[in-house]
Amino acid sequence: MSRAGRTGSEPPLIAHVIYHLIMGGLENGLVNLVNRIPYDRYRHVIVCLAYHSEFRERIQRPDVDVLTLRIHERGARPVMADLYRLFRTLRPAVVHSRNISGLDSLLPAFLAGVPYRLHGEHGWELVDLGGENRKNQWNRRLHAPLVSRYIALSRHQERYLIDRVGIASRRIEQIYNGVDVERFRPRHSSDQPASPFTPGDDRCVIGTVGRMQGVKDPLNLVEAFLHLRRSRPDLAPRARLVMVGEGPLREAALARLKAEGADQDAWLPGSREDVAEQLRGFDVFALPSRAEGISNTILEAMATGLPAVVTDVGGNPELVRHDETGWLVPSANPAALAEGLARYVENPALAREHGARGRVRAEHEFSLAAMVERYLSVYDRATAKRS
Repeated sequence: MSRAGRTGSEPPLIAHVIYHLIMGGLENGLVNLVNRIPYDRYRHVIVCLAYHSEFRERIQRPDVDVLTLRIHERGARPVMADLYRLFRTLRPAVVHSRNISGLDSLLPAFLAGVPYRLHGEHGWELVDLGGENRKNQWNRRLHAPLVSRYIALSRHQERYLIDRVGIASRRIEQIYNGVDVERFRPRHSSDQPASPFTPGDDRCVIGTVGRMQGVKDPLNLVEAFLHLRRSRPDLAPRARLVMVGEGPLREAALARLKAEGADQDAWLPGSREDVAEQLRGFDVFALPSRAEGISNTILEAMATGLPAVVTDVGGNPELVRHDETGWLVPSANPAALAEGLARYVENPALAREHGARGRVRAEHEFSLAAMVERYLSVYDRATAKRS
């Protein structure tokens, strides 16, 4: 590896360990962080336990290596041996692992003499919604002595670490994701529609962005859209649905819309690179997830000036203020989701008002600059202890 190790004049190296580098909230947050940390403060290497996609091209720094270990094909033991050898070669000042899969890197890091080991909790998986799985709780507890400090992306996950895993609060730092409020901005009159549907008072485009998989529950939004059309025939002619994202449930969503004759009023383009432009084509943002940490797409929707109708799970209530910047609804309840959406379809002025308030929160409370400074503070303390 061309940039392995550290010479005397080089900044400290941080080894970020994640499961895979693909389009997703955790991965987007990591890329934003790496891109914005000054070159003279820290170097970075990203270690993917499994694999990466073209999403790695979003890394703007040419000095960042992305390594893949293919744990899904080889199993944990050989990968842990590889991690030990890698850390011995690279000599990072900090190993920063993320989510439960990242726990596999902690013992190799300890044995390799890595002086500081951060572990971040970013969100939940479908097989363990809300961190209820007792085996996963014990796994986290077993690895706790290897963790120098924890980072929780939400207050909800901070409470989980304290109450369910038994981590002392003094060992936890809570840091929200940040959003680029310049890239994600409200729609201008000169903006061209990014979808087949033109937003505006005569039409309400309900949109979402995310992976089409179980934990995101995209079929919940499909059913809510169909329920809205059936229960509010007065609003049906105005409502349109856009679902940006790829995944195993996309075909099922398309089939369900077609079966109900609603496919002409919906657009499911798959994965897109123009997410900011897509969001500016929405009038209302919806997030039907069954579990969340701190959702980047909620933050991006807020920065775009969109009201948000989201499920009341995980860190969502920390971002969306009910009846102020959006509506919180129960998860897996299409009727409740449809009711929240209907409030904005029938009242565009309220949608704009709530969206404007969300934009103010994004600017003042969730900036990328604030996020980077919080992480730098943690890294600085870690490397100061090493010195």
